[in-house]
Amino acid sequence: MQENKRIWIVGGSTGIGLELVQLCLESNYYVIASSRNATKNDSLLMLKDEYQEKIKLIDIDVSSKEKIHNCVNEAWNTYEGLDIWFYNAGAYEVMSINEWNIEKFEEMNEVNYLGVIRLMSELLPYFKKQKRGHWVWNSSLSSSFGLPQGGGYSAPKAALVNLAQSIQPELDLLKIDLQIINHGFVKTRLTDKNKFEMPQLMQPKFTAEKIFEGIQNPKSFEIRFPFLLASFLSMLKIMPYKMSLYLTKRMIP
Repeated sequence: MQENKRIWIVGGSTGIGLELVQLCLESNYYVIASSRNATKNDSLLMLKDEYQEKIKLIDIDVSSKEKIHNCVNEAWNTYEGLDIWFYNAGAYEVMSINEWNIEKFEEMNEVNYLGVIRLMSELLPYFKKQKRGHWVWNSSLSSSFGLPQGGGYSAPKAALVNLAQSIQPELDLLKIDLQIINHGFVKTRLTDKNKFEMPQLMQPKFTAEKIFEGIQNPKSFEIRFPFLLASFLSMLKIMPYKMSLYLTKRMIP
């Protein structure tokens, strides 16, 4: 069993997460797939029938402090430890100023940021005892610069990147590798909400393949793609605000 990597994918029932679950199984990983209703998800149940002992389904609500402790314990003990913890849970809403909804702001903060903190706090003692590990957090290129109507999503993603930068040196001393993924638009149930044109829109399978390729090099802190969109957002970040905010103003529908 120790020859095969063990990965816990939180947010693995649809889109990128589901594609990554399948890719890991095909690559002979032991996989724990989690989402709010993982044990009732038809796609995951089909993979469970096919791979049987190589995949475990665990329901988790990352906003529930009470249930996370037991979920972490179950995930860790399923295959006698973990090599990789992959956080992919996400919530997304597009909101203009006239449509601000505090509950949606709170949900995006809960899932996109606080859920990571709750899980890492519970997982850290296990990884410290194991004396090695690999954490991967799925963020977004939108963490580079806030764009109109997307701040409820990009703000917690930016906080996630900032947190990762802050704790990486300490985790490195514990022999725990930390990676962040900043990718662009992917065709999923979340981006289907967008009414605007999404440049360099990618398919979930392609995105999962790029991520899987990136995590094979755990010493690389950031996995960032696609190139053109990443370059544009990086440019916005280093421009004088007078120029960058002028450009983003022109994006308002």
